[in-house]
Amino acid sequence: MSLYRDEGVVLRTQKLGEADRIVTLLTRNTGLVRAVGKGVRRTKSRFGARLEPFSHVDLQLHTGRTLDVITQAVTLHAYGESIVADYPRYTAATAMLETAEKVVVVEKEPSLRQFLLIIGALRTLGENAHDPRLVLDAFLVRSLAVAGYAPALEECARCGARGAHPSFAVHAGGVVCSVCRPHGVANPAPETVRLMSALLRGDWQAADASEERHRTECSGLVAAYLQWHLENGIRSLRLVERT
Repeated sequence: MSLYRDEGVVLRTQKLGEADRIVTLLTRNTGLVRAVGKGVRRTKSRFGARLEPFSHVDLQLHTGRTLDVITQAVTLHAYGESIVADYPRYTAATAMLETAEKVVVVEKEPSLRQFLLIIGALRTLGENAHDPRLVLDAFLVRSLAVAGYAPALEECARCGARGAHPSFAVHAGGVVCSVCRPHGVANPAPETVRLMSALLRGDWQAADASEERHRTECSGLVAAYLQWHLENGIRSLRLVERT
């Protein structure tokens, strides 16, 4: 039996049998891990409540033939306690967990930057420091950037010409100049593109000062850009759009 220890964020859980759960985690050192929590659905389980979505936990696991098995779990941060009580924060956090699982495609391939992004985003939501929609959009665009899909915002995505270009083409990879502009592209306000750039840089002073209409337009562009680059859509984003 090969034991290992890691810390991770619980992204999703699924029922297994009468008392077990399959727990999907994004861990600091191992990457995406799917493991079995044996007996965690029983009321007398030692650590069942610690293996819930939004939880940051320290784990001991042993390697199994198909799925690893969780043998110990200690809560480091229970972000869900404050997030689940607020619908906008809950839906934003749910969309982030679903995105994290789909962006990190290969299991057990270390993805430290993605892990740190989800930890930081959940902490920010838990502290209620910024508009949940801004936190979500910042996480989405930065997660895509870490995965190699950073949108071009300061130069044409096709020819590389620098400048404040008027159009945003999702399938081209960002803003495009008037010469490279394909049909059917969006023409966002310059402030919207600047907001997206601020979220990508982590410039919260500029993001917090943005207007509601530019936040709404930015959310639409980020969602469309995310859906384009992921093979399967993020279903929980539909809940966020209704808030």
